[in-house]
Amino acid sequence: MALRGKQKRFLRSQAHNLRPLFQIGKDGLSENWLKNVNAAIEKRELLKVSILQNSLVDEDEVIEFVESNSSIQVVQKIGHVLVLYKKSSDKDNRVLSTEVEAI
Repeated sequence: MALRGKQKRFLRSQAHNLRPLFQIGKDGLSENWLKNVNAAIEKRELLKVSILQNSLVDEDEVIEFVESNSSIQVVQKIGHVLVLYKKSSDKDNRVLSTEVEAI
């Protein structure tokens, strides 16, 4: 499901007070890192990822890696911080996705 502008705006407002839950450092990207992000986003639906200065990858490479290897969508990119969203497959964890679909 592609997000519309109003939906992205709502998700950005919800992510404003969140702290980055994951970091990408000098080890770069891996399937194991993506598996951990996928597990966390199943419970939260929205999280932030920080890309450290010593990282060998830039933001655009991370966006391409995440979106091409999973169903996670990048909602926002500000500096070295990305906001990621995915609708949870567990109905008990769907708090934000029900609001997003109503918009």
